[in-house]
Amino acid sequence: QVQLVESGGGLVQAGGSLRLSCAASGRTLRSYVMGWFRQAPGKEREVVAAILWSGDSTYYADSVKGRFTISRDNVKNTVYLQMNSLKPEDTAVYYCAAGTPLNVREVSGFDYWGQGTQVTVSS
Repeated sequence: QVQLVESGGGLVQAGGSLRLSCAASGRTLRSYVMGWFRQAPGKEREVVAAILWSGDSTYYADSVKGRFTISRDNVKNTVYLQMNSLKPEDTAVYYCAAGTPLNVREVSGFDYWGQGTQVTVSS
């Protein structure tokens, strides 16, 4: 089992920044992909960014490329999502997830999920 706990959400004005953290515990994550997803009201959950726990490969959704950065600290067992130049359309509940997906865009490929943290960007 893997436990994931997100933190760092909040209310920010457009153009501002937030850093989300995802603290992981439980079994080793060495073979896992760590992903950040978001879900806005009335919309499907979508991947924002993903990173290999062991490796440098990253993935970003087109909507956040150049603005968001995913990173990890293997010593602290924590994954981060640095969000800059935030826009009102980034408003959503953000979830951390771990799994071994064939395609990081597939929600079903992730086995473990955090409880989510709300990010609200005001215009």
